[in-house]
Amino acid sequence: MGRALRAVVAEGSGDQRSPIVEASRSLHRMNWKDIVANNTRARRKVRISRSLGIALTPKAEKYMERRPYGPGQHGRARRKQDSDYAVRLREKQRLRAQYGIREAQMTRVFEEARNTAGLTGENLIELLEMRLDALVLRAGFARTIAQARQLVVHRHIMVDGKRVDRPSFRVAEGQLVHVHERSEKMPPFQVAAAGAHRDVLPTVPAYLDVQLEKLQARLVRRPKRAEVPVTCEEQLVVEYYAR
Repeated sequence: MGRALRAVVAEGSGDQRSPIVEASRSLHRMNWKDIVANNTRARRKVRISRSLGIALTPKAEKYMERRPYGPGQHGRARRKQDSDYAVRLREKQRLRAQYGIREAQMTRVFEEARNTAGLTGENLIELLEMRLDALVLRAGFARTIAQARQLVVHRHIMVDGKRVDRPSFRVAEGQLVHVHERSEKMPPFQVAAAGAHRDVLPTVPAYLDVQLEKLQARLVRRPKRAEVPVTCEEQLVVEYYAR
């Protein structure tokens, strides 16, 4: 548990309505089927992470430290050398998984990146990074890209004062991303405002101006590839789609 999260717990220790206490109570009220479903999704993410060789969630990162090899009974076995196609396919899958998008979405963004001036690979990642769910994650409002998408779909997130429920919405330079006023009081956002997710997220990139205590983030300029905290050899992705 991070220092920010411990601070919230300490603050709320005498108050039964603290965000941590409320979140804990809501967890206990969850139906057992929901808990099983959540555990199944978490295990699936861990398995995908081990297969791709990259941690997609904080839980997967811890799991991969203990088992730094592929999933399944043959995970420890020495792998045959991958073909050129397999190397490029895996790199594309890694990029897709980090943004949690479908193949059709990836293909559309790639076509746009290819028709934009500049290097196609860099354009691709910069365009993906301007998605609303990606910026919600970078700002520290959510812990994972899946949670960021859920917050957007459930209409908790606003852009320049208007609700946006499309994770793929592209934020323009200068636009303000913020949490709806009524949603700010919900335990997940109070925990986020206390900086509890900072222990597991990268440093806020320079293209975002974040006021976490206010749950606000402004995209001050277009992201640059070198600043985007994703693990990817984008040229391999370009070669995959150019085959």
